Amino acid sequence: MDKPFQRVTVVGSGILGTQIAMFAAHAGYTVNVYDTRQGAFDETYAKLYADLKAKQINPVIAWDQWQGCKEAIRFTTSLKEALSDVDFVVEAVTEDLNVKRELFKKMGEIAPPEAIFATNSSSLPVSKIEDSSARPQRCLNTHFYMPLQGITMADLMGGTKTLPEVMDKGEQWLRSMGFVPLRVKKEILGFCFNSVWRAIKKQSLYMWANDFVDFRDIDRAWRIFTGAQWGPFGLMDTVGLDTVANIEMVYYDKSEDPQDKPPEKLLEKIKKGELGVKSGKGFYSYPNPEYLDPDFLNPKK
Repeated sequence: MDKPFQRVTVVGSGILGTQIAMFAAHAGYTVNVYDTRQGAFDETYAKLYADLKAKQINPVIAWDQWQGCKEAIRFTTSLKEALSDVDFVVEAVTEDLNVKRELFKKMGEIAPPEAIFATNSSSLPVSKIEDSSARPQRCLNTHFYMPLQGITMADLMGGTKTLPEVMDKGEQWLRSMGFVPLRVKKEILGFCFNSVWRAIKKQSLYMWANDFVDFRDIDRAWRIFTGAQWGPFGLMDTVGLDTVANIEMVYYDKSEDPQDKPPEKLLEKIKKGELGVKSGKGFYSYPNPEYLDPDFLNPKK
């Protein structure tokens, strides 16, 4: 498939930012990754590698192609350097509106006028960020899931002034990397699939936090029902529990409904540094989480 542009920059090298960069490099784009901390990309790359190996997953990008993708990506701690000659920018930083707005402002001052800005936010509509960029007509949401594990879909949503051709280029970019675009026709918090996943996540956290059901049994039920290798709590560990809590706060800030607030029990885990895969412990311990044990779904155990 023809590429809609050539040069891509990913801002933020966390779990998703690193995967997005790898897929873009694998598709033949010239890729820069920016992070404030030297070595951040290498650390996340190593964690992803260890996690998928432990889960015995054959990733969408074959193992023998990982090193080539990594070597094709240029890492920098200079935002000016990362954006100097870019066509498309994907922001993948923490789920904090003020942080994203400040970043879009800086990006708007540095990047070429025709560059398109996308946010990988898990919940925030780009309409809340676009004006800070000084180019709202060239801003959109492109939200990814866990692509290396085979979840090769991405939400695609415009803002209040996004040009149709910008949406089309966003869709072409996703397709060129092998993703199915989930095009959202009008703004909704959580976009397409993430709105569905949010309902599952919210109910799962509620049942666990109020001691109705052990989190392992919720994961067992989900795995048996769907055939997936992980359940809601295993997936939340992969995303990062701090990120999960930040996303829930977005819904709470909008609704002011106490039922939308992340449970205190989850916040206590985060305070203890139990963030999931990235910290080595969340609901499960890593790199060998209990749900990968063959006996986890054994009816005789």
